[in-house]
Amino acid sequence: MASPLDQKPLDQKLSAALGGRTAAALHKGFGLSTVGDLLSHYPRRYARRGELTELVQLPIDENVTIVAEVVKAVNRPMRAKRGSILDVTISDGTGYLSLTFFNQAWRQNELRPGVRGIFAGKVGDYKGTKQLAHPDYELFGQNGEQDADPATVKAWAELPVPIYPATSTMPSWQVQKAVGVALDTLPPLDDPVPDAVRKQRGLLPFAKALELVHRPAVDADWGAARKALRFQEAFVLQAALLQQRQRLRETAATARTAGALLAGFDERLPFTLTGDQTSVGEQISADLAAPVPMNRLVQGEVGSGKTLVALRAMLAVAESGGQSALLAPTEVLAHQHLRSIAKTLGPDLSARLRPTLLTGQLPVAERKKALLAAVSGSASIVVGTHALLSDNVGFFDLGLVVVDEQHRFGVDQREALRLKGTQPPHVLVLTATPIPRTVAMTVFGDLDISSIAELPAGRSPISSHVVPLAEKPGWMTRVWQRVAEELDQGRQAFVVCPAIDATVLDDTDDSPQLAGGTRANVTEVLASLQANPVLAGKRIEALHGRLPSDEKDRLMRAFAAGEIDVLVATTVIEVGVDVPNASVMVVLDADRFGVSQLHQLRGRIGRGGVPGVALFVTAAEEGTLARDRVEAVASTLDGFELAQKDIELRQEGDVLGGVQSGGRSSLRLVRVARDGELISDARELAAGILADDPRLERHAALREALERRLDETAEAFLAKN
Repeated sequence: MASPLDQKPLDQKLSAALGGRTAAALHKGFGLSTVGDLLSHYPRRYARRGELTELVQLPIDENVTIVAEVVKAVNRPMRAKRGSILDVTISDGTGYLSLTFFNQAWRQNELRPGVRGIFAGKVGDYKGTKQLAHPDYELFGQNGEQDADPATVKAWAELPVPIYPATSTMPSWQVQKAVGVALDTLPPLDDPVPDAVRKQRGLLPFAKALELVHRPAVDADWGAARKALRFQEAFVLQAALLQQRQRLRETAATARTAGALLAGFDERLPFTLTGDQTSVGEQISADLAAPVPMNRLVQGEVGSGKTLVALRAMLAVAESGGQSALLAPTEVLAHQHLRSIAKTLGPDLSARLRPTLLTGQLPVAERKKALLAAVSGSASIVVGTHALLSDNVGFFDLGLVVVDEQHRFGVDQREALRLKGTQPPHVLVLTATPIPRTVAMTVFGDLDISSIAELPAGRSPISSHVVPLAEKPGWMTRVWQRVAEELDQGRQAFVVCPAIDATVLDDTDDSPQLAGGTRANVTEVLASLQANPVLAGKRIEALHGRLPSDEKDRLMRAFAAGEIDVLVATTVIEVGVDVPNASVMVVLDADRFGVSQLHQLRGRIGRGGVPGVALFVTAAEEGTLARDRVEAVASTLDGFELAQKDIELRQEGDVLGGVQSGGRSSLRLVRVARDGELISDARELAAGILADDPRLERHAALREALERRLDETAEAFLAKN
């Protein structure tokens, strides 16, 4: 452990810099532990103290600044609860004003009768008396014997006031005071951004930027400070991701070269690979043939053939006796993947590679057989859910980990599977949620990224429509008539609800949890449709996450075989479910789902030779964010265009989802929706520096910034992406 003399200024504990009580409050309220944490707790906005105003003409609910004298100060206990109130009366000769401070009796020593100063705050009305609650103030002279000149008063009134993210126990002014103490005791700081880069971009030095973001004299100060700190944030993050990628490539992996297995498989395919499938397959083959671990993300439209690309990679690994593990987010999808793989391989290859299922709900005897097949190496392909991550699951020679729908898994889960290889296995991550380039650079900056945009031949067009119940409540009747019309032509329908019943959400449901209103649920919708005369005689069943695994599998098999006409389900059918005869998708309470979820759900139809119809039913009012999300999905089938719209519609904290680990490795000032060019520039500059100085021996400040950002928890987090 480093001695206090070796400790870097920003790594100093807040308890040492500010005292135990303040440090504890900052840690409890915001998770801040060090001086660096506190100084990166930036103001969320800057307020004005308000125009210099005489007391006789104070406007209610406006910020004002007053030059006045303290007339009296009385501290009294609260009546209803513990604590005290300090009431201070001030006057400027034109009138009187009350100042109120809660639990701050110590201010009575400063605000003595006769003391003059400048007071600023928002004017309130309490029982007919105008007052300022917790005003900001500055007193003239040590004993109040002399006034500041008018220019000084004017400058103070116009000074930007930083407003910090705050809690009920740690208000903004207390955060500001703590930041001031930290800044006053801060020694000179080295800049993580190299001087040449900083000067080229016209950025303030790090220490100056910290000072001005917290204590600006004019608005231009905090603007320049945030510009410098925003670039530094992007630069350090990109350097961290690139360094992690560099480290991964320094570890050894078993090279896996494709041969006769893959060649024979390709010859027997009844269709031609798309151009995108071919080019991405070539990228993956090159990665697998290298003696360093592949770490590649393949993003592609719903139905673009990502699973086939992954299966071809599994065959390349099997050529050398290696095994592949496919991690699926749900039991339904794991079962479907296994059936699809076996069908695509054909009987001969299936007998040789023995694709095996391993899920938590397998009967004991089947589970034992699956475990033995994995650990002995007799199963070249093992498909499973979270059960694959169990300690008792082992592999003979794990060469490839395929993670399907990465957004459904935490990084710890992916890492648990990766560590089951005796040497680091190659990793292939699949997602049908297109990711805008700036998000990909920010979140998956240590992965190589491939895209499959081209859809295979035979995909039918899908028409999408919003059913706006707020304006057209009668349209609901037409929805079920439209479903009946499709069923009468021998087709099938999905009806999706955001909940299982009136109280319980599906265990796979990660739709936005919006407050208020009722939520369409599987139980009630199933009963309603079974009683609906328009659907009389139709076979209607329900599927959700609380059903036993074998029941879910039975229902999906029956639906795929055409034995069920309408499947009422939760988002358990969101990914991977393939029923070519399903032509209509009704999503109830569509505003309860995210943009990518709606796009995924829509991808369940139009997979055969008949056109698809998607009906997004919503009671959200026109012009609301919830309605805008639904309208956005209905407006285009282009997932990449939707991903960009999604970023523009969502709050920044939602853009990165659970992929950012929070705390020190979360973004403070960088906004992926706005700062794409900045992120790209920062990545290019960071790449150049790491190429020239891989160990950052000549860039000590950047190295320290990476170490500070990537403490043990965050570094482990990045390693798992």
